[in-house]
Amino acid sequence: MVEYKNKKVLVVGLARSGMAALRVLHMLGAELFLSEKKEPGEEEKKQLQEMNVTVYDQDMSVFEKDYDLVVKNPGVPPVSPIVKRLEERKIPIITEIELAYDVSMPQHYIAITGSNGKTTTTTIVYELLKAAFKEKALVGGNIGTPLCELVLEHDLMRNGGYYISLEISNHQLVDIDRFRPEIAVIINLSPDHLETMGSLDNYYKSKTEVYRNMKGDDLFLMNADDETLKEYTQRYPIRCSIEEFSLFKEDSCGCIRNGSMYVNEEKVLPLDAITLVGRHNQQNILVSIMIAKALGIDNQTITDTIRSFKGVEHRIEFVRELNGVRYYNDSKGTNVDATITALDSFEKNVILLVGGFEKGLDVAPLREHLGCVRKIIGYGLSGPRIANDLCEDPLIVDDLVQAVREAHAMAVPGDIVLLSPTTSSFDQYTGYEQRGKHFKELVNSL
Repeated sequence: MVEYKNKKVLVVGLARSGMAALRVLHMLGAELFLSEKKEPGEEEKKQLQEMNVTVYDQDMSVFEKDYDLVVKNPGVPPVSPIVKRLEERKIPIITEIELAYDVSMPQHYIAITGSNGKTTTTTIVYELLKAAFKEKALVGGNIGTPLCELVLEHDLMRNGGYYISLEISNHQLVDIDRFRPEIAVIINLSPDHLETMGSLDNYYKSKTEVYRNMKGDDLFLMNADDETLKEYTQRYPIRCSIEEFSLFKEDSCGCIRNGSMYVNEEKVLPLDAITLVGRHNQQNILVSIMIAKALGIDNQTITDTIRSFKGVEHRIEFVRELNGVRYYNDSKGTNVDATITALDSFEKNVILLVGGFEKGLDVAPLREHLGCVRKIIGYGLSGPRIANDLCEDPLIVDDLVQAVREAHAMAVPGDIVLLSPTTSSFDQYTGYEQRGKHFKELVNSL
């Protein structure tokens, strides 16, 4: 483990992961500095004072000071001037994922990344781990609880052998150094995060960092249906065991055959045990049961767990039915491919709500999936651009409040009102969770 005592460590960006990193570093005796553009809240100020943290803003002069290490919040883009300057000065940069891994005893890390399906898959894997390993099962990362927070809550510096289902975003993978999962998967690759990564190539490359340190008997699950992933795994070779999964190739290690899911030729799960809609969820579940089988979880536990799993919040989440109209919250649909997946879950009569922060994504691939859509409503900063790129006669409104109001007014029995924005929420919300909760509040108040 790296020695942190008396080292000058700058944490860039507070939020939940930054505070968790500071608390871990404080336990290890580091001299702490924080760079945060927002004024910390009163409770945060109290904690920072107790840890004797020197607080700076994000003026560039802050990054001219001397530090032994920088822990970067995932929300700070790799293309930002802050990161560029620190890299020019050759100051090591890591994320709290790397910090937590470095200070912990050996654990069973299951790292789940990809453009879409991460949260659902991470959650299913956790439910399977919990059923099999009880209190030794944990879940965290990009899904909500920072890994450093798990270190503190479960004293992972002294306790090993936990099974941790870990959702990892590309922003958390950019600064990986030694992090090595026992099992990892890139579920899929599709365009996203151009505004923070600088290029699509940078984004795809960042995902491959999840397996960079894997070797020997570590297991990487390969999506045999994803040509982009195939290209990038050829460019950045995998050096550990590989098992392929496919929704279409029945000779893959993980596949669907005769109404059931198979893993290494063993029938594991009947499709009628799955309650979630959509082929994408079949993919998420197939990945999850392959992970479960690799960890020795029995088929009955797998079947019982999947049968009882009802989905995750904000991902094609049924909200309510009112006057024959069904409302769905897909606020986690923050890129084009995610919205395609949502639309492919329905056959007709969709009123689609799109818009939010402008990420500059090309929405053209979405057009061939609009056969089920009867009206598009664009809202927020990017709403006009996205909606007008998709059709000739969209309805343009200012915000989500107006979008829900207009959708409700035009909807007739049999219609589906679907919030699947195709982009992030940072023009009007703190994240997709806040946007999704607001949507549900609006729908439930109708």
